[in-house]
Amino acid sequence: MSAATGYPEIVENHGRSRGGQLLRSIAGGVMALALTVAVMLLPATARAADTTHVRNIVLVHGAFADGSSWSDIIPLLEAKGYHVTAVQNPLTSLADDVAATRRVLERQKGDVLLVGHSWAGAVVTEAGNAPNVKGIVYLSALVPDSNESVAELLQKRNAPMDGMAPDANGLVWLDDPTAYAHVMAGDVAAKRVALLTAVEQPIAAKSFGEKVQQAAWQNKPTWYLVTQGDNALPTPVQQWLADHIGAKTGTIKSSHMSMVSHPSFVADFIANAAKGALK
Repeated sequence: MSAATGYPEIVENHGRSRGGQLLRSIAGGVMALALTVAVMLLPATARAADTTHVRNIVLVHGAFADGSSWSDIIPLLEAKGYHVTAVQNPLTSLADDVAATRRVLERQKGDVLLVGHSWAGAVVTEAGNAPNVKGIVYLSALVPDSNESVAELLQKRNAPMDGMAPDANGLVWLDDPTAYAHVMAGDVAAKRVALLTAVEQPIAAKSFGEKVQQAAWQNKPTWYLVTQGDNALPTPVQQWLADHIGAKTGTIKSSHMSMVSHPSFVADFIANAAKGALK
């Protein structure tokens, strides 16, 4: 004991004095506590180490839309701890859209849940053959079989595409807000419909005639969200597709743009699929 301070005196003993050991013990405890607090303060995405869930979600938009159609879904999924990427499809052909999706899939670190809306159902049906894709979610989506095109699928289901005449460049547009609301977004506010129409991307008419080579749903677990009252893809066709591919099915009363009109429901549906993709 030091007479001057009244505190334990640290005596050098080849670096192993009791005082030195005590200080090192205290310092180690403080360091451990600091690390624990730091980890707790990290975002959920950084803490997540649960290998029973798919942590990467890739979202693929359909015709007459772009990647911004997922703007309400992305933050909801990120808040649940997922790494989310939205593909920007060129909509110039099925092959081009599949290639764009594959490029995004190649950049993911780990397993992926692949989500396709509407036309993108055909895209993810082909691109979903990538080995890191562990499950596919279809939202009001077209789901061709192997060696089948979207046009053939709709013809077989007595639901041909009407009023889809291409322009001189071979592109089909839906750039009138009134028509967009009727076909795609009847339950979306007019201001949001105006935004959706402003970023609307036309699709090459030839895309509907291109065949899927190998349908990934034959070998991957699938989920299908059926929208009741959908003016773009009839509900009975959606229900038939969900049953045909053996998907785990959810239903909601919604327009075709359910990710805009019911984002919380759709985000939960996708997250539940991510939880079940590796089981």
